[in-house]
Amino acid sequence: MTIEQTVEIPADHRLIIKVPHEVPAGRTILTFTPAPAVSVSGIEPNDPVRVSGSNPRTVAEALRMAAERAADPKRKPISRHFGKHKGIFGGDGVAYQRAVRDEWD
Repeated sequence: MTIEQTVEIPADHRLIIKVPHEVPAGRTILTFTPAPAVSVSGIEPNDPVRVSGSNPRTVAEALRMAAERAADPKRKPISRHFGKHKGIFGGDGVAYQRAVRDEWD
């Protein structure tokens, strides 16, 4: 389980942490990582993942993005490739895998 929260470190460098009840009692590792400076727009200028919008922050956002991709009229089904590509070694992929496994004996 990973829980992430961005906090402001006060001048006296003291934090009081309340742990959610979902976290089991026992040994835990806390990691402190300085957060990068955020630009005025909230997007890092050198962060291509955030700029492209391909990294959703919530499940709802991921589902919305998936629905938008599925509704794209230019989208082509992957089934158009079925049976067309013979692979690197040619022929039947299952037969090739069995031949490789037979070498192990």
